[in-house]
Amino acid sequence: MSRFFTSGPVTSIEDLRVLAERRVPRMFYDYADSGSYTEGTYRANEDDFSKIKLRQRVAVDMTNRTLASTMVGLPVSMPVALAPTGLTGMQHADGEILAARAAAKAGVPFTLSTMSICSIEDVAENTDAPFWFQLYVMRDRDFIDRLIDRAKAAQCSALVLTLDLQILGQRHKDVKNGLSTPPRMTIPNIVNLATKPRWCLNMLRTQRRTFRNIVGHAQGVGDLRSLSSWTAEQFDPRLNWDDVKRIRDRWGGKLILKGILDPEDAELAAQSGAEALIVSNHGGRQLDGAISSIEALPEIVRTVGDRIEVLMDGGIRSGQDVIKALALGAHGVFIGRAFLYGLGAGGEAGVTQCLDIIRKELDVTMAMCGLRDVRQVDERILAGKPALANRPF
Repeated sequence: MSRFFTSGPVTSIEDLRVLAERRVPRMFYDYADSGSYTEGTYRANEDDFSKIKLRQRVAVDMTNRTLASTMVGLPVSMPVALAPTGLTGMQHADGEILAARAAAKAGVPFTLSTMSICSIEDVAENTDAPFWFQLYVMRDRDFIDRLIDRAKAAQCSALVLTLDLQILGQRHKDVKNGLSTPPRMTIPNIVNLATKPRWCLNMLRTQRRTFRNIVGHAQGVGDLRSLSSWTAEQFDPRLNWDDVKRIRDRWGGKLILKGILDPEDAELAAQSGAEALIVSNHGGRQLDGAISSIEALPEIVRTVGDRIEVLMDGGIRSGQDVIKALALGAHGVFIGRAFLYGLGAGGEAGVTQCLDIIRKELDVTMAMCGLRDVRQVDERILAGKPALANRPF
């Protein structure tokens, strides 16, 4: 058990969440742990997993189990990747570097966000394993081209192109907390920061406290003030499938399309030449009222699963959730909030703890479902049809 845990044994992702809420300043904890508007889709992402039931099998050989698989052709120790998350370095100082190191030690992919605190170069210089880079499409296409070229130079092994952030869904907590660039130092925020001495001390020890992929790289962005005005107008509502082709051609490597929630869009993704798509609603942070990722997954698998690798993101909080997603056809899953809880709770050790929890739960659940190889997981382990919606299975 890692020494950073001082309030009893940590046995679940929920335990990590409680610790993170205690240790991370409110504005940054709420940034990670919130959805848009009523947060209905945010809650559904997690809640809908409970509607899926598993078949328990007994008196079967449970020895010599393996969770080894592949994601987009990359060997992984289990079919789980760390999702791209903005402001990861504000959950814990140098958060992207720490999470990438933990992922590499665990044998799973790490994905760096465009809106990260640590830059592409920061992560590449401080880690050994290749990582994936997630790209947002901005109006400044020259900047986007340079970002792609920087990811190439850093030898990123896949590009994750996010398609569902052309405009921003409002997250009420961010507005109320004064989360901006730079953050508003209101009296409540100052008082809250004073209760997080460990976080403050760690942040004082690093120089990485802004969006380092952008500051000094985008034209006219040299400090936090200019960054604020730049980001407010840069997400490009004109993004279309022609842009996907152009980015694919410039990148030239493995391309993953994130933000697919509808079968028609999945069909277009399959036709785009990308290697994989991620069924995702941006963690419930964009279109409130959209269906959960796990509800959208089966129909997308039926539509394009034989032509493009289907991955899934949204609501994963346990190894049981992982195996349910695999049973419904996902080739692998991404975790976002789960690893952020670990990072906020205890830095690199906390991310390692998160991955260890999910690995053990996935292994034990797979065995109790009567299987020894995660690559054999399919709908046979489900008890009846999942009660997600009136959708054919």
